[in-house]
Amino acid sequence: MRGSVYYQATFLLKLVFSSGIKKEERIDSLHENYQNIASYKTAEAYRSVWENFFNYLKEHWNIKDAEQIERIHIQSYMDYKIEYYPSKQYLEKISSAFGKLEVALNTFSRTYKNSEKTYDFSVRKEMLKTAIDLKNVANNYHNRAYTNPEKIIEKLQEHNHQIAARIELEGGARLEGCALIKKDQLQGYRIDTITKQDMGVIVTKEKGGKAGEVLIYQNTYRELSNILSKQNKFKINKQKYFQDIRQACQNTNENPEGTHGFRWCFAKRRLMEYVKAGYSYEQALKMVSSEMKHNRASITEHYLC
Repeated sequence: MRGSVYYQATFLLKLVFSSGIKKEERIDSLHENYQNIASYKTAEAYRSVWENFFNYLKEHWNIKDAEQIERIHIQSYMDYKIEYYPSKQYLEKISSAFGKLEVALNTFSRTYKNSEKTYDFSVRKEMLKTAIDLKNVANNYHNRAYTNPEKIIEKLQEHNHQIAARIELEGGARLEGCALIKKDQLQGYRIDTITKQDMGVIVTKEKGGKAGEVLIYQNTYRELSNILSKQNKFKINKQKYFQDIRQACQNTNENPEGTHGFRWCFAKRRLMEYVKAGYSYEQALKMVSSEMKHNRASITEHYLC
């Protein structure tokens, strides 16, 4: 599908919008208006979500065509939003908008492509169910830390995926912080003042353009440095990375929590390192939040339930 994200969102919306249609038509699976939208207000709300989502895909996944959207993209975007404590109502709106996007893309596929391709975004319901009460997410959010993250990493098929996963696990980086790394981001070694270990330093720029250091173990840093000595950048395909993690989780009997599961493991380990170093829980929480590039300590606290 060609055109800007705004054009694509508008075009897809027209496929599922019919002003003034009756509820009986919208719930009748045999009617031509089945699953369509009748409200202008709802249509505008959904288009706004789609536009934001399409911009996210363009920036973080280099996807400019709505036809390329898959389950993992839906999961990744909702993960992205959940981390920042959206209201329950806002996440419900995103989930509903993705449900209607699924309908629109399936209609597009049948009408304009004469294709058998079917879009299934049911993962949105699973993720919404997980976030039982986002206003008090620390008490109701399920623990997504992996039981044995090192074993999962060993099972990853691509070596670069193993390095990316270790950067997330050891340094708490987000996916966008380890999916593309250039030579000038390597800052050498320095002593971690908390653990007194000599660590490799990477500078990353993640959500909202916020830059900061990521400390990783020496072996990981050396492997990354060796790769960057031979090529200009370290880069992974995010979609293949997600799929590799999912398969590795199946092979190790772990619940597939995506790349974010490694970040959960980092938060738990790092908090204990601060506490062992003599910091209070509140102080440790604040420091770990800063390292994870969060604006508020309360955001990080839900990793520790």
